[in-house]
Amino acid sequence: MARWRTLGAARKVVTDVDLDEAARVCDRDAVGSVLAAARIEAWVDGGTRSGGSSVWGVQRDGRLDAVCWAGANLVPVVTRGDEEALDAFADAALRQGRRCSSIVGDAWAVLGLWERLEPRWGTPREIRADQPSLVLDQAPAVEPDPLVRRSRLDELDVLMPACVQMFVEEVGYSPLTGSPGAYEARVRALVEAGRSFVRTDAGRTGPEVVFKAELGAVTRAVAQVQGVWVPPGRRGRGLAAHGMAAVVAQTLATVAPVVSLYVNHYNTRALAAYRRVGFRQVGTYATILF
Repeated sequence: MARWRTLGAARKVVTDVDLDEAARVCDRDAVGSVLAAARIEAWVDGGTRSGGSSVWGVQRDGRLDAVCWAGANLVPVVTRGDEEALDAFADAALRQGRRCSSIVGDAWAVLGLWERLEPRWGTPREIRADQPSLVLDQAPAVEPDPLVRRSRLDELDVLMPACVQMFVEEVGYSPLTGSPGAYEARVRALVEAGRSFVRTDAGRTGPEVVFKAELGAVTRAVAQVQGVWVPPGRRGRGLAAHGMAAVVAQTLATVAPVVSLYVNHYNTRALAAYRRVGFRQVGTYATILF
């Protein structure tokens, strides 16, 4: 029999938690919690004080001790070893039913939560159980590419195909399926916020993207890089390493004191490029894709 208590956890989930308190929970592991913390901080900065049904909390001795962002993704922020908090979040997720497209975050919490949910939620599309979490908080170890810059709105027609191709390679389906407007709006918002970086070179029919990356999640402490992409025909030429060096240098100067990212363990080429830039591993993420 399973060791956890589904639909009867010892500690219960509370909702409508105080977001300042939730942010303090995330501060315990700024890199591991950045996907949840970025959303929480954005709400606080916008004047929202409570999380409603999108932020689940678990208390210990009357104080918030663990949180879980419950939106399009489930992002648990749980201290390693706190099995009772995972029990409680699993209970809440089972009662609500699956509404998320993924569970993502610190590997211990994600895989522990999934162990509890799998008997009821069934087979996921993919389990990525080993995604090294890397950080860099100082000048990159290789020369930044001087041609990598922040993207402009007037080049969205060039940038969008590259974003779509990256997404298809990474996730396995087009982000334009079902609700193309939402993905286009996401790309536009990142450009408008100065969180999209690109290098374009002259191609046969006009400018073409040869490197791109985005700051997909940003807090005061950490900026997480996502969506790094170099076209297949241009790989192996150092574009990723020098491009990432440029992203790191510009981000450290203007956005956050730490740059982070996570990558599948089997993507040895990407890992080698990031380590060449100076990134070091501080933890492990995991992602359950539905």
